Amino acid sequence: MTHQNRKVAIVTGASRGIGAVIARQLAAQGFAVAINYASSATEASALVVELRQAGHQAIAIKADVARSADVARLFDETEQQLGKVDVLVNNAGVLKVLPLAQHSDELFEQTFAINTRGTFNTLREAATRLNDGGRIVNFSSSTVALNLPGYAVYIASKAAVESLTQVFAKELRGRRITVNAVAPGPVATDLFLHGKSEEQIQTFARMPPLERLGQPQDIADVVSFLVSPAAAWVNGQVLRANGGLV
Repeated sequence: MTHQNRKVAIVTGASRGIGAVIARQLAAQGFAVAINYASSATEASALVVELRQAGHQAIAIKADVARSADVARLFDETEQQLGKVDVLVNNAGVLKVLPLAQHSDELFEQTFAINTRGTFNTLREAATRLNDGGRIVNFSSSTVALNLPGYAVYIASKAAVESLTQVFAKELRGRRITVNAVAPGPVATDLFLHGKSEEQIQTFARMPPLERLGQPQDIADVVSFLVSPAAAWVNGQVLRANGGLV
């Protein structure tokens, strides 16, 4: 594609896990991709090299989504190097499972800073920076519907994202921009698998009627659909991609 008609996507938290698979998928769909990362510079650089070697356009941009100045710079650098943004995927997130009463002030602040304020910051920036006809995909979690003990603060941060999604979709009236959220169930990433016994992993895998853990590709496929012309009429929705778990 030429620079003029090639679409541009920002994927936050895209150096590894689900975010990296989404970045690969969007690149394969013809998007020029800005891979945002907070600390995993080596992995982000390696992903850029991989995508460029495959003939795609990709750049890596370090930015903390919890900081509004960083988010403004993320859009600035993407515009300068790739062009105006068409797609924003808010994949960056943190999860610490701990009973509510055991949360420190710092952990509460961090969870909301990245999961909720991070989404707020990118949405606010996208309001003036995204091309008309663009797509925004936020990340919630199927834990919002499960209400599992130990997930209270995380769920609260993601429930807020669902509300932001539904209202923002209405606030962008007249721009032909859709705003949706994906709410994955358990997905076999390092983040999920780390610190769990084989027995715990198998318990999660048996929970959905489809009797397996989600794979990063399962989630990337849903994001791919939501940013495609096929999903032009899907707006303000939360799509639970969890194999029927809830």
